[in-house]
Amino acid sequence: MKQNREPLVHLVKRDNIAPWKPWVIRAATIVGGLIFICLLCFAELKISPFKVLKYMFVGSFGSEHNVLVLFRQMSLLLIIALAITPAFKMRFWNIGAEGQVLIGAFGACACMFYCGGKMSDAGLIVLMFFVSIAAGIVWAVIPALFKAKWNTNETLFTLMMNYIAMQIVLYFIKVWVPGGTGSLDPIKYGNLPPIAGGDYYFTIIFAAIITVAMFCYLRFSKHGYEITVVGESVNTAKYIGINVKKVIIRTLILSGAICGIAGFLIVAGVDHMVSKSTVGGQGFTAVLVSWLAQFNPIGMIFTSFLVAFLTRGTQEVMTSAGITNNFFAQVVTGIMFIIILASEFLIRYKVVFKKKNKDATSSADAPKDESAEQIETEIETETVDIEQVTDQTQLADNSAENPETASDKGVN
Repeated sequence: MKQNREPLVHLVKRDNIAPWKPWVIRAATIVGGLIFICLLCFAELKISPFKVLKYMFVGSFGSEHNVLVLFRQMSLLLIIALAITPAFKMRFWNIGAEGQVLIGAFGACACMFYCGGKMSDAGLIVLMFFVSIAAGIVWAVIPALFKAKWNTNETLFTLMMNYIAMQIVLYFIKVWVPGGTGSLDPIKYGNLPPIAGGDYYFTIIFAAIITVAMFCYLRFSKHGYEITVVGESVNTAKYIGINVKKVIIRTLILSGAICGIAGFLIVAGVDHMVSKSTVGGQGFTAVLVSWLAQFNPIGMIFTSFLVAFLTRGTQEVMTSAGITNNFFAQVVTGIMFIIILASEFLIRYKVVFKKKNKDATSSADAPKDESAEQIETEIETETVDIEQVTDQTQLADNSAENPETASDKGVN
């Protein structure tokens, strides 16, 4: 009989893993990823691995300006990640943060274009803030309503909304600048006032406030509890009286509002205009930030910092190498993201190699077949004996109940 051989390598799910081990695996994966990036840059750009590390740290911490830019980029990414976290925790896969932030930025820019110079800057900034929030809410609630009423696929719906938002922005840019290059110049109205001589701090302050608020909302509020229950089981949520449709719509209102705030900060505090690439893919990167932190707002501080550091560092490496095209930097960053995602797989599973013990295997295999056949023969014999005993017992019972019938059978 042909035996199935055990594979040389197989995966086993980890059980009862120690709390410190996941962090060790993540740290080891990040270090390994940095080493791989250094070797890749050495192979392609002929830059020493030590210089690659140096450029990465200089790009992020080389000057006060670099540090502030790093934390502003980290803060924007953190805000967007916080925006999608309630929906993801509820297992509503909102991939539309890119479009929701962009439409919020478009709302702020529209206020700057139509109302700039016609009202005070303070009033214009307030108007931009609330219009951005309203635009983000509208863009997030549309797929939420379809999900709640008709159970549509939210992943595809929100993804398609991103492209609609891009086309709306392109259309209005052509309306605002007819016959132009398809881009806007920075608008001087409605810009956030500098704090300590820079425009970095508003974004950092907003990120800190939203992080604390989101942590308290998800951990201590009734709405946060309902989001958790719906994410665990929709049927359980319905059984205990939670209105699932209401939770979906309310959660997406919150997500859209925070995305709108991110769009407002980009326009009023960073770019002072809007374009198709205003968000720059941060809506998709925020999914990685949120997921790596296991939807924990405090953990997202560290994951957003890591992503911002890698992005800034690879850009500095490209600049130092004299490469103006940002394509290679994006490739390197993407590879690093894949390596980081692989660490989460290693946390859940471990690689086990086949143990080779030929002596034990050979000694156990030979008698195993003979003993198996002997056991089967004994089982068949015992089964026949049991059936015979059962028949005799039934005959005796019938004789006891009907002695006349039994005597007749005896005579016959």
